[in-house]
Parts: sequence; structure tokens; C-alpha cells
Amino acid sequence: MRLSCCVNAGDNAIALIGFMGAGKSAVGRELSRRTGWPRYDTDEMIREQFGISIPDIFARHGELAFRDAETTLLKTLQRGLGGIVVTGGGIVLREENVRLLRRMGRIIWLDADEEILWQRASRHSTRPLLQTPDPRARFAELLRERVPLYQTATDYRINTSSSSIAEVTDEIIALL
Repeated sequence: MRLSCCVNAGDNAIALIGFMGAGKSAVGRELSRRTGWPRYDTDEMIREQFGISIPDIFARHGELAFRDAETTLLKTLQRGLGGIVVTGGGIVLREENVRLLRRMGRIIWLDADEEILWQRASRHSTRPLLQTPDPRARFAELLRERVPLYQTATDYRINTSSSSIAEVTDEIIALL
């Protein structure tokens, strides 16, 4: 089903923010499929730019280089771009990034209960920020640091804890 009401892809972007495991990538793909709008996944685009995986970017170039690449990428995505911008979990660490996202359109925070986020995120052993002696503690620490940033940045918050990808997508479409 294609969405043909409310918002045209050329009007504004929808930015999906949230912590690792919230479902941003999966929902972004489904939202793009159902609306026909283009999807811009910042992590995918940065991987392509560097030509290596995100864990390799962190290992070889450091987190700062990755964060700089995020900001540079957002600057290239213009206002009126139209479509869906899927962001990495740390995009909100820089106020400049939030300002850039806000200029593009609406910001939707995909959230979930901490234990659900952990279960989802820990399925991927390559998450660079969790490569520590105690990944669960690091996860909790990062989440505590970022929740206030997501709260400040968002226009809408959707809890994905017990919702399917299709249900979250339906909720986003209803918001539009």
C-alpha cells in the first residue's frame, strides 16, 4: 500500500532517532516501502563513504571521525529533501545534528523499555560502543546519557517494546 495523503515526500523529511535496538532501520525500510519515499540511512551512507564497516570505522578512525561524518552528511541532506532519514543512535550527541534534523522535518523518537533494547542490541556483537569488559553496564550508561537528548530533540515518541514493525509504521503514518 502506498501512502498518498497528508505529506508528500518532497515536503519534508521524517527523521527516525532512538537508541540501538529501537527498530529505526527496520521501521525506516518498512516506512519507505509503504510510502514510496526515499530512505536515507546515515549509518549505511557513512559505511559506503568510508568503504568499511562501522566497527572498523570506530577501530581505525575513532568515534570522533564517525561523529564528524554524521554531521557532514546531515549538512549535505538539504531542507525539503523529502523522505525518511534513519539515524544512528548517537546522532543526538551533537546539538548541531538536532538542529539540522529539525530543519529537514519532523523528528520521531523510537523508544523501548531498556531490557527490550538490550535484548535486541545484544544480538549484534559488532556494536562498537559495546566492546567493553561489561557491555550491559556500558549499554545502560549510554542509554541514561542519551534519553534526555532524545526527549529534547523529538516531535513524537513511539514505544516499540511490544509493537511489530508494521504497527510502528502504521503509527508513524497516522501521525502524518
